[in-house]
Amino acid sequence: MNIGITGASGVIGRHLSDLALRRGHEVIAFSRNPRNPLRAIPGCEMRPFSTESTPDVEGCDALVHLAGESVLGVWTAAKKRRIAESRVEGTRRLTEAIAQMKQPLEVLVSASAIGIYQDAGDLPVLENSALGEGFLAQTGKSWEHEALQAKADRVVLLRTGIVLAKQGGALPLMARAFRLGLGGRLGPGTQWMSWIHIDDLARMILFCIENREVRGPVNGTAPWPVRNSEFTQALAARLHRPALIPVPAFALRWLGEFSNELLGSKRVLPGVATEQGFPFRFPELAGALADLL
Repeated sequence: MNIGITGASGVIGRHLSDLALRRGHEVIAFSRNPRNPLRAIPGCEMRPFSTESTPDVEGCDALVHLAGESVLGVWTAAKKRRIAESRVEGTRRLTEAIAQMKQPLEVLVSASAIGIYQDAGDLPVLENSALGEGFLAQTGKSWEHEALQAKADRVVLLRTGIVLAKQGGALPLMARAFRLGLGGRLGPGTQWMSWIHIDDLARMILFCIENREVRGPVNGTAPWPVRNSEFTQALAARLHRPALIPVPAFALRWLGEFSNELLGSKRVLPGVATEQGFPFRFPELAGALADLL
């Protein structure tokens, strides 16, 4: 199968591209700077992708849409604008390209985020749970709306949690703080953290492509979310460092609205993936951290 991947030069995109190639698929990698050798993906055809023009998706049997501004960092007005425009406009450009394809697209897997859900405290959050109203939730709704316009046989809305990886994302930042002895829980530490190992996420994306029964929202999270205090203790134990410096909630407010995502509680479970028999390699946090660290 020919699989097109936007955001292919990112952490998730590179991992997914490598896995797809090893499974015998052909990969067309879309990147903002496809001619930049640092963004090249070995074994993949490189094509441009941006929010300013309609990409060339001809020849793709499946598309995985990962491109977009990272949500990590301080949510200034400019940062929020980049997050929203890159996700919503980028998805709109992609669906415009899909509409022009000579052969109908078999499946679009469009990355979304669990930030689309409202805080639920200790209650489990499944794919049919209530959606939220904050910035990330509203962006997610607009993002998914654009994806659902795609003229594809199936559209999968992959709502990912915290992706744990060696090379990027939140884990290296957290590990660096813990190694310096600056680790600790965030706020009360009772809030749930829904995470997933990058290998399971890449495998889940291919599972969604290959399994014709999968469509609509799919939670890209591990089956065993943990509280922030549990995550803190597990990471500290893995790095053989103390976790003695809690970060009070007020100290996170300088991050803007992003602090709400860190302090909110979403116990998100992979209902569809579990029902469809997806085999997790790293269902529990201890095993995931042992593999990555």
